[in-house]
Amino acid sequence: MKLIDGVHTKLLTVMSDERGRLAEILRSDSDIFKKFGQVYFTTAYPGVVKAWHYHKIQTDYFFCVKGMTKLALYDSRENSPTYKMINEFFTGEYHPLLVVIPPLVYHGFKAISTEESVMINIPTEPYNRDNPDEYRLGAYTDEIPYDWARKDY
Repeated sequence: MKLIDGVHTKLLTVMSDERGRLAEILRSDSDIFKKFGQVYFTTAYPGVVKAWHYHKIQTDYFFCVKGMTKLALYDSRENSPTYKMINEFFTGEYHPLLVVIPPLVYHGFKAISTEESVMINIPTEPYNRDNPDEYRLGAYTDEIPYDWARKDY
C-alpha cells in the first residue's frame, strides 16, 4: 500500500518465552522518533468509532496493545503529494503495528475485536488543556470519503 506522505509504519518484533511476551514500541534512537511529549492510552468498546481529528503541531505514534483496531488516515493537506489519500491499517494483538501520523493528517479508529481495544499514543507534544492542538470532525462526516462499515471481500 502506498502511504500518505509523512506516514510511517513499523511492524514490531514480539519476543515470546514461557514467561510471556515483550516488544519495543518506540525508541529514542529510532529513525522515526522525533521527540517525546507524553504517553496516554484510550479505549474503545467493540464497534465504537473514535474519529476524526488532526493536529497542527504534534505527530502521533499509535499502537494498539489489546484487541484489534481499524485505524484510518485521511490526507487533507492541499499541498501534499498524497492529497485526499486514505490509508487503512489493522493493528492490535494479532498485528503489532506502530503507525506514525504526521501533523494535519486526519485520523481515527474503530474497535473491531469482540473485546475492548486499548490504543497507546505517544505524541510529540504534551496535551495543552487551555489551548488543545486538536481539530475535529464527526466520525461519519461527508467531508472524508471513508466508510467505517466492515468490508466483506
